[in-house]
Amino acid sequence: MATATYKRGEIRTVQYLAGGTIVVDQIIVGGVVDGKKCRVLVAREAGSSGDTIICAASGVFEFPKVSAGVIKAGESVNWDSSEGGVDDNAHTTGAGDVAQFGMACEDAGNGVTTIDVDISEPGTYDAA
Repeated sequence: MATATYKRGEIRTVQYLAGGTIVVDQIIVGGVVDGKKCRVLVAREAGSSGDTIICAASGVFEFPKVSAGVIKAGESVNWDSSEGGVDDNAHTTGAGDVAQFGMACEDAGNGVTTIDVDISEPGTYDAA
């Protein structure tokens, strides 16, 4: 399970109906409708299946990063669900990934394992 830590910025929140056990700072792909635009959310409270919890839909969070990804500040980034981390936007998305869900707030090269990401923009869900 991947988690993200709040860093800075305005936080807008949404209510999210948990489909399973959720822990604080867990990364959640929310709002998926027909494989179109969706949000990468960060849980701000814990919950169990059937609970409505508060999740951040904007702000800057420190995310786990795919070690081999090379990302420049200002670049849009992808969520790689199989790796449980942020990857560069050249990464070919697969089932469950979210393309261009946020903006990198710093450079993060090969071997770096975390990155600050502004999650204010929606991404595109890959339903493949």
